Amino acid sequence: MGIIVEPGDPREPESRALIEAAQASMRDLFPPEENFYLTPEELRSPDIRFFVAREFDTTLGCGALAQRQGYGEVKAMFTAPFARGQGVARRVLARLELEAKHLDLPVLRLETGDKLTEAIALYESEGFTRRDPFGDYQKNGSSVFMEKWLT
Repeated sequence: MGIIVEPGDPREPESRALIEAAQASMRDLFPPEENFYLTPEELRSPDIRFFVAREFDTTLGCGALAQRQGYGEVKAMFTAPFARGQGVARRVLARLELEAKHLDLPVLRLETGDKLTEAIALYESEGFTRRDPFGDYQKNGSSVFMEKWLT
C-alpha cells in the first residue's frame, strides 16, 4: 500500500501524540522564548491545513501549511522516531508544497532550529534557502529561517 499523505485532524490521538512528542523535543533543545510551535487546537485554525502521513492505519508523521499574507508557512513538521529514514518528511513537505501551489501562494517559508541538522538538510535538498526572519519572528540564538519560491 505505501505511505499516503492526507488531510488530518491534529486532535486525533496519534496526531496529538506526534505533536506533543515534537514539542517535548523542542523544549529539550531550545529555550522557551525560541519555541514557536502551535498546539493541536491552534493547528485547527481556518488558515491552517494539517496533513498526516500514514501507512495502513499507523500515523508516521505530520506537517501543516499556514496561509499568511503573501506566503505559506511550514509548521508542525514531525516524523515518529520509528519511521525516520523512510522519506516520510519529504512526502509531507511535498504535500504542503502542492497545497501552497493550489492556494496560489508564491513562496513557502519556515523557521526551524539550528540543532535540527537533519531537518535543515531535508529543506535544503528540497530547494529551500536561508533568509532573514519573516513575519513576527525576530533574530535569536537558534532559529534558522528558510524559504522556497514556487513560481
